[in-house]
Amino acid sequence: MKIYDVTVPISSGTPIYEGDPPAEIDLCKSMAAGDAANVSQICMGVHTATHVDAPNHFIDGAARVHEIPLDLLVGPCRVIELSDEIMAIEPEHLKDLANTERILFKTRNSAFWNNPQEGFRTDFTYISPAAARVLADSGVKLVGIDYLSVEKFGSEDFATHITLLEKSIVIVEGLDLREVPPGDYEIICLPLKYIGGGGDGSPARTILRTMNG
Repeated sequence: MKIYDVTVPISSGTPIYEGDPPAEIDLCKSMAAGDAANVSQICMGVHTATHVDAPNHFIDGAARVHEIPLDLLVGPCRVIELSDEIMAIEPEHLKDLANTERILFKTRNSAFWNNPQEGFRTDFTYISPAAARVLADSGVKLVGIDYLSVEKFGSEDFATHITLLEKSIVIVEGLDLREVPPGDYEIICLPLKYIGGGGDGSPARTILRTMNG
């Protein structure tokens, strides 16, 4: 069994979606300064780095992140790799979805994680609303992508998010799939369990495990 950690690390230099709160990590107590223990503090938005979108992110009053059933976040998963020429994932890029419960898209976006110091990129590959409708109608439980949004940057109607979330499909954004070959895996995606705020999302330590051997 091989395990792939597909989580983007959180740091003060992690690219943040435009307009979201920046990530700040501070050492509040330090043994070097005479304190009994080292104690750090993290302040960030819930859509930082690798994260889950809950339905309440775009559908007010819908399920919050702590209400997402765990069986949606753990189970068989397929990584689909698309060519670097594809800027928008369209229905024609979706192959046979039968018996596919969870789908992660590996695109040209994955290369962006080679240079996080360049900051947030707006030219990322996204899932078109038409493709989102196909995915929603297929019965998938989870859809992931290798940058900070499934939605085209600058969208005004957020149709891709809404189409998926209104079917209670978990959205995982900000995956690092650079080292992951296309194929079938088991995904384990565990967002923080917190109460308060909008409950609209959470960073999630996410791994993929090979199905055999």
